[in-house]
Amino acid sequence: QVQVVSSGGGEVQPGGSLRLSCSASGVRLEVYTIGWFRQAPGKEREGVSCLTTNDGRTNYSDSVRGRFSMSRDTAKNMVYLQMNSLKPEDTAVYYCAFTTVLLLRLWVPLYEHWGQGTQVTVSS
Repeated sequence: QVQVVSSGGGEVQPGGSLRLSCSASGVRLEVYTIGWFRQAPGKEREGVSCLTTNDGRTNYSDSVRGRFSMSRDTAKNMVYLQMNSLKPEDTAVYYCAFTTVLLLRLWVPLYEHWGQGTQVTVSS
């Protein structure tokens, strides 16, 4: 049984940093596309970043490019999202998801397995 768990959220002031972690059990994340998505209250879920685990290539949404960085640790079966220079508009529940399709696309229907989400709040 595949289980995806995301963690590392919290509350931070504008300009601060957080690192989110995503772990998967029941599957080795060696040849997958891993994505981070977020959903703010009253808004649709949107893609933030994605990474293909076989070669480490990444793709980012325009709203986070240059501030967020995604990485993987294949040995630990973990994926991370380093978020720097956080803004109040980054406040949302962040979800980790993955798909067996190797495609760097932030398209919600593409992703088959989802974690439970972790809250990120950016506020002064």
